[in-house]
Amino acid sequence: MLKTVFRANDIVEAHIVAGMLQAEGIKTFVGGHYLQGAVGDLAVQGFADVQVLESDVGVARSLITEYEASAEQEQNSASQTSGPVDGNLLA
Repeated sequence: MLKTVFRANDIVEAHIVAGMLQAEGIKTFVGGHYLQGAVGDLAVQGFADVQVLESDVGVARSLITEYEASAEQEQNSASQTSGPVDGNLLA
């Protein structure tokens, strides 16, 4: 059975996280491709998610937590050195 472990801002972010998990040997499924496309060129958020097998949920969530922490740290470093940064904090 698949479980959702990450809800991305967009389909690109979902694939980045899925790729990270796959590099660690976790099989992933990215959902939301068709939902995002149905809206057209509007900036749609929250339709893309990453799912893994139920047996991989714990490891996947741990890796995602590390990913989010490093992204937040990188964003904070960038804002301290170059001023405000456009964009959203990861879901």
